[in-house]
Amino acid sequence: MAQLFEQSKKVIEVHLTNTSIRAISGSMVAYEGAVQFKSAGFGGGDGVLAGMKRRATGEKLSLMECGGQGRVFLAVNGQYVSVVNLNNETLQVESQQLLAFAGNLRTDVRFAGVRGASSGQGLFTTTVSGQGQVALLSAGGPLIHLEVSPQFPLVVDPDAFVAAHGNLNQSFVTDISWRAAMGQGGGEAFSLRWDGQGVVSIQPAER
Repeated sequence: MAQLFEQSKKVIEVHLTNTSIRAISGSMVAYEGAVQFKSAGFGGGDGVLAGMKRRATGEKLSLMECGGQGRVFLAVNGQYVSVVNLNNETLQVESQQLLAFAGNLRTDVRFAGVRGASSGQGLFTTTVSGQGQVALLSAGGPLIHLEVSPQFPLVVDPDAFVAAHGNLNQSFVTDISWRAAMGQGGGEAFSLRWDGQGVVSIQPAER
């Protein structure tokens, strides 16, 4: 299986031994060895149904496949990088923050709920499931990993949310007070609430 390493705070190093990974198109900044690059195809390598679902929901994820023997270096606009290991788990992640993944992993689109009763706007997120490694992007600084327990639910700004995994339930809460205090009172204010047991990762900068 290909291996992902945090080569620096902002670069992922991929080791390929006649293996392959999928990564965000255009994220390769350097490589060495006998490595081939090609589009992962419609659906990002997860089939036509995945592509149709992404197109219907507007969740964009353009992937390339890197395969062969050698090393590949990945980065996107100077953002910080982190590697998450999955052991037959599901990671829910904002597609903008997904850099690469290696192993026996599959992506899909999950309905995340409706953004407020008045707007009726559906929200969707990308899921990565199985066994392997996932490289994530973070703007403004390294990812911040926050524990969620039944005793301590977590509420986060949706623009800071990056990923979540564990036995978690997500819901939307109207939370105008803190946005008004921060001068962000325009529009319909809502936050993401997480209940259960798991980890939610956020970035220091908002999208």
